[in-house]
Amino acid sequence: MQTDIERGPPDGMLFLRKESFREYVRRYPVTTLLLAIQIALYIATEVYGSSKDELTLEHFGALFRDGGSAPEWWRYIAPIFLHSGIEHLLFNSFALLVFAPPLERLFGPLRYAAFYLLTGIIGNIATDLFHSEPYMAIGASGAIFGVYGAYIYIGLFKPEVLDIQSRKTMYTIVIIGIVFTFISRQVNVSAHLGGFVAGVALAAVMSLLPLRRFD
Repeated sequence: MQTDIERGPPDGMLFLRKESFREYVRRYPVTTLLLAIQIALYIATEVYGSSKDELTLEHFGALFRDGGSAPEWWRYIAPIFLHSGIEHLLFNSFALLVFAPPLERLFGPLRYAAFYLLTGIIGNIATDLFHSEPYMAIGASGAIFGVYGAYIYIGLFKPEVLDIQSRKTMYTIVIIGIVFTFISRQVNVSAHLGGFVAGVALAAVMSLLPLRRFD
């Protein structure tokens, strides 16, 4: 008797989004909600002041340390949904829109939601641990790199779940992302690497339970 994971992926690329808007919302409710939250918060920061203004971002929950005490606990969560400027928002929203949905299908909504939040939080914890100088950090990239880390684990240890073209695409995306992480001055290296490592580890744990099949 085949388990869900043994059924394998459908033919074709998992990262080609062919769904209508209504179908996307129905099939990927958590990803849709995550996108809606970060878009809504971006609009709110622009209305309040500016998404590039540090005082505005601090007000909405940016993670920061200015030499004083440790950040409040909720500031490890809120920055996952905050972005500075439309380019930052669009870049992370595109990655979430395109690459996250198959993981939501594999894990199921509840496991996926917990996975996304935990990788984002761990990325922010890594940011605070490895910054001795004053800093401010926002963005979904820690959680997005967590998604990439999950695919790396699945591709290496559960290869029957992903078709070969999807695995190659994800390996390429991860290599490009890591190279970009180290060459760009505006990238939070700690969040990217912290989220990625957390993604690999959490995917290993969550894959102990059956993965859902693609349909």
